[in-house]
Amino acid sequence: MGWKTKWTLILAVASLLTACSVSYKFTGTSINYDLIKSIQLDNVANRAPYGWAPMEAMFNNKLQDRYANQTRLKLVKRGGDMQLSGEIISYDQFNKAVSAEGFSSQVQLKITVNIRFNSPKQNINWEKQFSATTQYNATQQLSAVQEQLVTEMIEDLTDQIFNATVADW
Repeated sequence: MGWKTKWTLILAVASLLTACSVSYKFTGTSINYDLIKSIQLDNVANRAPYGWAPMEAMFNNKLQDRYANQTRLKLVKRGGDMQLSGEIISYDQFNKAVSAEGFSSQVQLKITVNIRFNSPKQNINWEKQFSATTQYNATQQLSAVQEQLVTEMIEDLTDQIFNATVADW
């Protein structure tokens, strides 16, 4: 291949690269900030018959952090353009697997929250339940792994709620 051919090829590729540009912007949300400026996050109370005391505060803090860090919405106590409220309705553990000896080998931990969402300016109003589960080895005490497992499930739950309310997924 001669120098003229190489040079022509380089110029053709360069002109294609400069002529065609791809613009991709990912914000993770589908919020019209001209219309929606604030969100009211009511305390999500722990109403589960069985629960772990720090779970309520951990959940509420993570939910507030999610909206504060991933949107430009102002967090307000009352009268938000969007309102989110709810309660933790269950925190349960179940035997997931049985060993050859007939004893539980895996335990499943599950958190379920009931969430109400209202956005009058967008004419959106719904109530849904969200659940997250994780497993741990039955030879471990729940108290030894509870904080880590609850943290993981709260991360999952807040992702689900965020995606259902403001993300375009």
